[in-house]
Amino acid sequence: MLLARLAEVSREVAAASARSRKTALLADLFAATRPEQLALVISYLAGRIPQGRIGVGWSALKDPPPPAVLPTLTVDATDAALTALAALKGPGSRTDRQRLVRELLAAATAGEQLFLTRLLLGDVRQGALDAIALEAVARAAGTPADAVRRAVMLDGSLPRVARALLAEGPAALERFRLTVGIPVLPMLAHTAASVTEAVHALGAACAVEEKLDGIRVQVHRDGELIRVYTRSLDDITDRLPEVSEAARRMAGDRFILDGEVIALGPDGRPVPFQEIASRVGSRTDVPAARAALPVSPVFFDVLTADGEDALDLPGAERHAVLARLVPEPMRVRRTVVADPADASRIAAAEEFMAAALRRGQEGVLVKALDAPYAAGRRGRSWLKVKPVHTLDLVVLAAEWGHGRRTGLLSNLHLGARAEDGTFVMLGKTFKGLTDDMLRWQTRRLGELAVADDGFTVRVRPELVAEIAYDGVQRSPRYPAGVTLRFARVLRHRPDKPAGEADTIGRVLDSAPPPPERGDATDPGARAP
Repeated sequence: MLLARLAEVSREVAAASARSRKTALLADLFAATRPEQLALVISYLAGRIPQGRIGVGWSALKDPPPPAVLPTLTVDATDAALTALAALKGPGSRTDRQRLVRELLAAATAGEQLFLTRLLLGDVRQGALDAIALEAVARAAGTPADAVRRAVMLDGSLPRVARALLAEGPAALERFRLTVGIPVLPMLAHTAASVTEAVHALGAACAVEEKLDGIRVQVHRDGELIRVYTRSLDDITDRLPEVSEAARRMAGDRFILDGEVIALGPDGRPVPFQEIASRVGSRTDVPAARAALPVSPVFFDVLTADGEDALDLPGAERHAVLARLVPEPMRVRRTVVADPADASRIAAAEEFMAAALRRGQEGVLVKALDAPYAAGRRGRSWLKVKPVHTLDLVVLAAEWGHGRRTGLLSNLHLGARAEDGTFVMLGKTFKGLTDDMLRWQTRRLGELAVADDGFTVRVRPELVAEIAYDGVQRSPRYPAGVTLRFARVLRHRPDKPAGEADTIGRVLDSAPPPPERGDATDPGARAP
């Protein structure tokens, strides 16, 4: 397949506003793709490079050679070039990398160059989300989407399932089964503003559980073989020996458990998320890392136990299985609201959340007791409730949008006020912006613009925005050493002068203390 075809579909999907149109475009592309190329095509459309980080940044891409007139570059040739780039290391690799990048871009047409640039910078935003790609694979194969979704849920890889399905037909889905030792995409949660709202939204008996600020893990045991996987299905068994030791103490010898890894400080309160992330990310001298920060698993669900799959069991029955396997100290704290109309039980659940917050937890998860485990999906039967924090921050710059946001200033660079009157950048966000807000801020920031390099517009620091966020975390990427977690725009505040924006001091007051054990990392993923 020519890369030009892929780039063309990416542009068309980006321009399409209807989900049905996006799905149809992708289905046509997948049906015309050789099965052995599907994994690569799906990865590229999702903005992922199979080789991972290959050391190519904006400096190597900002001055491309003249584009090719006719499309000749294939998807396979692109993959080979990226593999060659990923292999470059050591002295002279920078020069070789620049040469290979220019050779790749020289073989690409203008449209392909644009797609490659965005792919290499991790900036492909054409809306080809995994859910839409899954539906498109199902349509291309003439198979119900639910059957494909379950296969992906159990295997963890849409490209792998798509290749088997389109090469062999619907019968291929039968071999994708829940298997101890093969990680499963975890079930995720939607949000609710309060426990009361969540209970009423579920409208049925539910459990209210502590929401832990740790690393999501999935623990597999098959006799003496134990594996520990992250939310993104990475194997981290060797980094967390205490989790394997805990699994060996369980009552059963063949199971899959869902939970989180946490760590407690001397005061018994949870340590900041980044310290746990740093511990989990450490691949060397595990004994020393363990001694410096011992962690503990806390489990809240079970997917299979002793040969019996639990995925389709209601939540109440799964918890009964979990209670037989896992000792109470390693199970998440919870309370049950048996009747959503019982005001006294709802009040008790609200107090349960308040107590969880006092203990240093993030909030709570409200889970329907009659719902199955919807692996790999953000289902409506799990609702997370966390307190909302807000800051008034100043817009320092904005990035031009892509897809439906082409021609609009989207991703905002946000800063807090420093004592000397300057502004300290805390991070970026494009979340929470409605179409009306995008149009308004594009006009307003255009009036404040001082520079535009075609990607980012720097502006006079005058526009204030009210930003909601879930917490402050350490980050070496930004000048103050911190950034906001899950920042989203609530509204613009043109009525508020920049001099009244929140100070960096206020932000730092709510930041976790610096670690005493080595340097914390700025993780790319976190627990839900």
